[in-house]
Amino acid sequence: MKVIFLGTSSGAGKTTVAALYCRYLYKKGVNVAPFKASNLSISSFITKDGREIGMGQAFQAWVSGVEPSNDMNPVLLKPSGNGTIQLIVNGESQNISDADPMNRKAVMRKACEAFDRLSSKHDAVVCEGSGSPVELNLLEKDLANTGIMRERRIPAILVGDIERGGAFAALYGTWLLMPEDVRPLLKGFIINRFRGDPSILGGAVEKIKELTGMEFIGTIPYAYLRFPEEDSLSTTGGKLEGPTLTDAFINNADSLLEIAEEYGLDLKKIEDISSS
Repeated sequence: MKVIFLGTSSGAGKTTVAALYCRYLYKKGVNVAPFKASNLSISSFITKDGREIGMGQAFQAWVSGVEPSNDMNPVLLKPSGNGTIQLIVNGESQNISDADPMNRKAVMRKACEAFDRLSSKHDAVVCEGSGSPVELNLLEKDLANTGIMRERRIPAILVGDIERGGAFAALYGTWLLMPEDVRPLLKGFIINRFRGDPSILGGAVEKIKELTGMEFIGTIPYAYLRFPEEDSLSTTGGKLEGPTLTDAFINNADSLLEIAEEYGLDLKKIEDISSS
């Protein structure tokens, strides 16, 4: 099984939604692992073998019941201040020139090799995209969204953040701007951070389904979460500390998973999509 969660923007909630799906599979007894081909993160985690990955993938590994590993995030771009970015490939720092478009194929190959290694060890690989998948000026360089989707034909679920407004326009606009060869891989959509009765969204949801052919997976209610934050929208600097950090993350995931399923989030639909 394989699936990728894409956001209509940075901060839409794809890290959390991917974690919830990992937790759902883990509780069903599925051997699952998270994956993010390329991560732009201010917060990182050092694996047991000394490799550096995004904090989000470490969290997703914990809720999956597996040890975080470098293959879960083979390419990490880590802002280092003063407009500089540290490039980390396979857990080791590289010359920034390796991010040049001329070397994109080599970096993409490393990401695909990591994905394949995870696929050989686990029954399901739950992927997370990066930022928006339709930043038109970056499409040719994309690794984590259309790049890995195209290389490994991974079906996708779009996550839209209704808290910031414009979620339906963002969902349709993202679908519309996706390159035609990967657009058919967009199989479903989720409305995240909704406050109130989700039944009032019915007409808008049906319109998106009609326009795109994507399935509606459900709505996730607004919740204050103590989960890792990775990008420039972080309000905590991505730093959460304490001796029971792992347990706290897992407890948060369990609580939100229960609430979201009661709210109508149908993760079985994603399971069917990821198995097809």
